Amino acid sequence: MILVEWLLLIFLIVCAIAVSISKNLLNSVIIFMSYSLVMAVIWVLLRSPDLAITEAAVGAGVTSVLFFLALRKIGKLEHNKDDENN
Repeated sequence: MILVEWLLLIFLIVCAIAVSISKNLLNSVIIFMSYSLVMAVIWVLLRSPDLAITEAAVGAGVTSVLFFLALRKIGKLEHNKDDENN
């Protein structure tokens, strides 16, 4: 179990560094989502399920949706209009 915890912590550090050096905004949002999900797993391992649920819902859920909407609004996330016509 200790090995799993260390691997998760290392993954968190790698995600934090990757978000800061990523040039693509979409990749940054996806990395942020994975960071939040791993953080939720760590909260479960620390026996704090209330924080885990909050982290998963807010960190990976609501915040990511807001980031995707912002990317779409500024034009960094293309919306295919051909799919709407079919």
